[in-house]
Order: sequence, then structure tokens, then C-alpha cells
Amino acid sequence: MFFKKEEIKNNNFLTKVCALLIHAAKIDEKYTDKEEEIIKKTLNELGLEDKNISKTVEEAKIIEESSNQILDFTREVKNLPEEYKIKIVEALWSIIYSNNDADIYETNLMRRLAGLLYIDNKTMGDIKEKIKQNSK
Repeated sequence: MFFKKEEIKNNNFLTKVCALLIHAAKIDEKYTDKEEEIIKKTLNELGLEDKNISKTVEEAKIIEESSNQILDFTREVKNLPEEYKIKIVEALWSIIYSNNDADIYETNLMRRLAGLLYIDNKTMGDIKEKIKQNSK
């Protein structure tokens, strides 16, 4: 569990993280059950209790649909410690490679996110390759 329970209760940022994950899942216009399972698993690993996951996903879907820019989702994430950002980026790549392929929209999104989250290209590439190999 990454975050303390009081951080989760007092902070709505996991809903924004979830919205970012949903955005990545929807960017190829194929939002699958497998992608949603990755999202739920990630939220659980970040410390969200099982009983709150479905509600958070539903709230995040509404946020994602009503927002037209990823800045809304990344604002709080970029200030997290590196290990948390890496966990989130791993989840993003897992969503993208859940269908064993990354299209130009997905790779473009990840390039933009690398800059917005202050993750260097080498780290982003290493995470991508790790996830890509694990998805085979």
C-alpha cells in the first residue's frame, strides 16, 4: 500500500489518477474490461480500499468525460515522490499494452505525460520495455 489511509480520505487525487488511467484506456477508442481491471488493481495497490474502488472509477469516468485536457489529471500527480509516479506510469503502460500494441495516440500521450510528470526519457523507456516484455 503506497498511501496512508488518512492521505486517501483527505485527498481526492486518486480519483484524478483514475481519470488519467481511464483517459489512457479510452484514447484508442477501445475501453475494455481488461483495462478496467488494471485500473482497479492499480487503485488497490495505491491504497484505495476495495469497497471504494467502484465508486472512484465511476466518479473518474465522469471527470474524464467532462475534461478536455490531461493537465487536470496530472497536476497533483507530478508532485508525488518518484516511486509513486513510476507505479502510475507502469499502470499506464500496462493499460496501453493490454492489447499487445501501442498506437500513435497512446505513444503520443505517454510522451506528453513524461514531460508533465517530470519523468526522464530513459526512465519512461525502461518502464515501457519492462511492461512490453511482461505483456507478451
